[in-house]
Amino acid sequence: MTFTGFPEAALDFYDDLEMDNTKTFWEAHRDVHATAVAAPMKALTAALADEFGDAKIFRPYRDVRFSKDKTPYKTHQGAFVAKGPSTGYYVQVGAPGVRVGVGFYEASGPRLASVREAIVDQRRGAELEEVLAALAGAGWELGGDRLKTAPRGYSADHPRIELLRHKSMTLGKAYGFEPVIHTPELLDRVRADWREATPFVEWVLRYARA
Repeated sequence: MTFTGFPEAALDFYDDLEMDNTKTFWEAHRDVHATAVAAPMKALTAALADEFGDAKIFRPYRDVRFSKDKTPYKTHQGAFVAKGPSTGYYVQVGAPGVRVGVGFYEASGPRLASVREAIVDQRRGAELEEVLAALAGAGWELGGDRLKTAPRGYSADHPRIELLRHKSMTLGKAYGFEPVIHTPELLDRVRADWREATPFVEWVLRYARA
C-alpha cells in the first residue's frame, strides 16, 4: 500500500473515541480504525523502514491493570522505531493531528547515570546543548519526565541543571491539523524531521550506556 496521508476520518475517529471510549463504540467503528488509521500508519512506516528501520506499531488497547483510568482504548495511534534501549524515532496520529518525535522515553539507573555523566562533561555536554539549540530553532520542543529538584550528587546551581533533571528526554514537533497530514507529502516531512533530529538520537546512543 502506498502512503497517501491520513484521511480526515482518522482524526474524526479519535475525536469521537475521546467522547465514547467504550467497546461498543470501538466494535461499531473497527473498520474505520483499520482503513483510516492502521493501514496508513503501516504504509508510512513501511516507506521509512529502508532508512530508519522497522517500526513497532503499538496496539490500540490500553493496559489498565494498574491504572485508575479504566478506559480501554488509546486515543492515538503511535509507531516507534527503536535504535537502542527505549531510544529512537516516533510518529503518531490522534484527534489533535499528527506529531513526530525522537529521544529516549525511559532509562535504567546505570543508563541514566551515564547520560548525566555526559551532560556534565565539558565537551559532551556542550555538544548536546548545540544539538538541542539547533533543533529548538527548527521548531522542536524538548520534553520528557523531569525531577522537581536536582538529582542526587549534583548541585542545584550546575549550569546544565535543567538537562540533568531529565529522567527521559524527548523532542517533539506537531503538525496538528495542517493540510499536509492528509497528503502523500507527509511522508517526506516525517523523513526530513527524523533526519534533522538524528544528531540527538546519535548523541544518546553514543553516551547512554546500559
